[in-house]
This record gives sequence, C-alpha cells and structure tokens, in this order.
Amino acid sequence: MSTFIKDFIEKETISRRNFLLASAAGLTTAAIPGVFGGGAAQAALTDPAIAWSYRDRASAYWNSIVSGGEAFVESIGKPKDFLVNLINEGSSEKSLADIKAFLAKTNGNCAIACDANDSPNARPVAEAVQAAGGYISTIWNKTDDAHPWDFGDNWVSHMSWSDEKPAEQTARILIEAMGGKGGIVHLGGIAANNPAVERLNGLKNAIKDFPDVELLDAQPADWDTQKGAALMSQFLTRYGDKIKGVHCANDNIAYGVIEALKAEGIEGMPIVAYDGNPEAVQMVMDGQLLATVFTNPHWGGGITAALAYHAAIGSFKPSEEPKEHREFYGPTIMVTAKEAADFKAKYLDSVPTYDWTDHWGPSNGQIQYK
Repeated sequence: MSTFIKDFIEKETISRRNFLLASAAGLTTAAIPGVFGGGAAQAALTDPAIAWSYRDRASAYWNSIVSGGEAFVESIGKPKDFLVNLINEGSSEKSLADIKAFLAKTNGNCAIACDANDSPNARPVAEAVQAAGGYISTIWNKTDDAHPWDFGDNWVSHMSWSDEKPAEQTARILIEAMGGKGGIVHLGGIAANNPAVERLNGLKNAIKDFPDVELLDAQPADWDTQKGAALMSQFLTRYGDKIKGVHCANDNIAYGVIEALKAEGIEGMPIVAYDGNPEAVQMVMDGQLLATVFTNPHWGGGITAALAYHAAIGSFKPSEEPKEHREFYGPTIMVTAKEAADFKAKYLDSVPTYDWTDHWGPSNGQIQYK
C-alpha cells in the first residue's frame, strides 16, 4: 500500500506541473474568446453543452465524480468526451474564469455541474450563469445566505453532505481505539470549505463526551496528500508521543499521514478518514485505517450534471420544485472493517447503474442551517 501512496504523490506532482505549464502557455480555458448571451433565462435550451467544473481528476474522489458525469452523458446518447472538463486545480479565481469562458463560448447554451472550490465563490458563479442564460447545479460549497431559489431557474440545485454527524462517528471510532484518552490531531481541508468546517465540528462534538481526550491541534491540509504528510511531520515534531490518534478530513490527507508516520517508524497509529475512495477502503480492510465515509461520488457527479441538463432542456422547471429539491443532502455510508468487504463488492468492484432521471432518489432531505 505504501507503493500506492508514493505513486499517488508523484501523480499529483505531475498534474500540478502540467497545469502550470499549460497556464504559462495560455492554454487554460479562460483564454477562450466569446461574448455572453442574453441575461434572461430561456424556457428551454436546444442540445446544450455540458461541463463539470471541479478540482483535479488525479484525485480518486473527483475522478469518480466526473465518471458519474460521463455516465450521465452516455445515457443521453453522447460520447464521454462530450462532457467538458473545467479543472480549476483548487483555484476559485480559475473556477470562475473557466465558467465565464465556457458560458461565452456556448453563448449560454449550456448546463454546468460545479463545485465552486470555496463557499464565497458560489454566488459569483451563479450570477455569471444567470446573466448568460445557462443552467448550473452545484455541490459542496456555498455560503449559507446564497440559495438556488434566489436565482430563478438558472441555479437549479445545490447538494451537500451532512458531514458533521459522520465525522463525529469516525471520531468516536477513533477515540474508542485510543482507549478513551490521549491527544488527537486533526488535518483538515481548505478552511473556507463547508465540508472542512463540518468535519472538524464533528470531531469537536465527539471530544466533548471524553474528558481525557485532548484536541492537540487542528490545521488545514487543503485536501492534499503532500500537505498532509508535511503537516503530520510538523505535528510529530511538536507533540511527539502525545499524539494517540489522527482525524483526517479526507482520504488523500490520510495517505500523507501514513507516509509521515512510516518515515518516523510509527506503526499502528489509529487513523480515520473520509471519502470512501477505493484505496482507502482497501486500507480499512488491511487495518491501516479504522474508518472512512463514502459519499457516493459517482452518483453525485452524474445526478448533478443530470439536474442542470434536464432543467436546461425543460424536462422540469426548478422554480416549481419544493425547496428540498433545490437544496438537499447527498447519501453517506460509514465504512469500517466490519462492512468494508461487502461495501467494496457492492460499490467499488462494480459500479451500480443509476436512473439519471430519478433526480432525488438517494438524497437525504433538505439542507438545514444552524
């Protein structure tokens, strides 16, 4: 499994290098010329272009998201490459620029699925799409005061995942493995990301019930394997053997944590993660991770593209749907050693076939705000 992590880090490095070279050469999608279409939403679009705006396909999570988008595209009789990939490499500025360029190229005749990268970016993205007359469905990141129903039909929907409770569950599994005492470090995502905030809150909620457990430190690792490894090395230098457990905001970070521990000759450290990537599930089966949480990214990626597309062609009118169809939670599944083999067989060894017209089938109710 350590070979996988080494290869994973090298793949991330190559991906970043290629992105920087492309940017320097002016090859990013932001360079596409064009003008925006009219600002009014059309009743229905004809054969709209479809795009997915996301972080980086080198990640197993985002690869699964986009694979779902491709499966949806194939379900409407298009080839996989009909789906345009708008890869932002974790830059909110590039995310917005790429979407504006795509809107310009298509004159607004498009359906976009998008993770805005950080919460404040969702509003300007939605405003750009509305002004161009396109349609967009988003996942994960938006501010609490930005709602699809405030943008008519153009911002079709937003899906997030109720991360706080599952993250609390993984924290309790971690604390149990620690014998209910000792220090925990948390390696988080991007600070402005909704899931990063909720996953840290879940850990804090669990710790409240354990007076002998201390949160030694919590720092962002930006969802990144290499940053996770570097941050874990810093934690080990600072806290040493006070660290009895590690709470990771996603699987990619956990890979870096494992490498940092290995470099110090530390084995058997209790670690929990999040995302349910195939490699992480195997690590659960092998005893390297206690638990991870699956958010069914294949379904999430496909249904987000499907919602934007079907709203664009007039299959349904978003403004006539109840609010629980405009903002809703996606599904989550806890994966521990007990369930890992069955889970792997059902969701990873063979990807389930989904009905992409069943827009809200596996969803988990309307998003709630505190």
